[in-house]
Amino acid sequence: MLEAKQRITTNTEEQICVEERFRKKRRRDRLEKAGYFGVSFGILLVIWELTRAVGLIDPMLFPSIQAVIKACIVGFKNGTLQMHMYASFMRVLTSFAIGIVLAVVFGFLIGWFRIVRLLLDPVINFFRALPPIALIPLMIIFFGIGETSKIVVLSYAAFFPAMVVIYQALTNLDPVYIRAAKTLGATNLEIFRKVILPQLVPHIITACRVSLGVCWATLVAAELIAAQKGIGAMMVDAQNFFQMAPLVLGILIIGAISLVMDGAVKAIERRATSWQEKMA
Repeated sequence: MLEAKQRITTNTEEQICVEERFRKKRRRDRLEKAGYFGVSFGILLVIWELTRAVGLIDPMLFPSIQAVIKACIVGFKNGTLQMHMYASFMRVLTSFAIGIVLAVVFGFLIGWFRIVRLLLDPVINFFRALPPIALIPLMIIFFGIGETSKIVVLSYAAFFPAMVVIYQALTNLDPVYIRAAKTLGATNLEIFRKVILPQLVPHIITACRVSLGVCWATLVAAELIAAQKGIGAMMVDAQNFFQMAPLVLGILIIGAISLVMDGAVKAIERRATSWQEKMA
């Protein structure tokens, strides 16, 4: 009895040590990434100022860092910057949600059912090659210049990359695990929940990251559809009045928000697939 208690205590202590080492490793990795992040952006800022200082870029065409910061402060003080950021963020978030839901549904249908894949694969490949920007004139005719046309264009941009990632992941699943689960008497629902879904989670999250990037890349073009609010609309206004600081600020804001949202998705990925890291 005493030996059994000692073994349990030893195992518990070993588990605590392993978890502590894992936490320390994660902490070191985060600090290392933060350091590289700061260095890389510091180098970009130095290059920015050097190109203006040595005359590689006309200062009239490319503003200084101070001018962009000033434009940011002015925008926050008068409230226009928050308004534009919120409008663009909600457009991207709504379109991303629509695109991902449709991508998961169609990705499962195409990846799991061979007849659906044979029927839809040529159509998918045809539309996948069409850039979202090419649909803007058609969307204006169908839905007008309101919010719907922008959401449709951005949802289209989010849908195809995610759907392709998901259905390719399904078609490349290792059938050995599925056969083993069936041999052990697992039902179809249990196979889906305990075998297929855990293998697909990393691919679904990858699809989310790709779709978010494409959404933000398409945002400015979508907001060309007579948008009064949004970062793209702000950039178009700045272009029309040759205000370079707000124009560059809009570019930086799109990159920054996209980076933050990508980081949020990566954090979700670490939570959802932490068991893989521990096994590794």
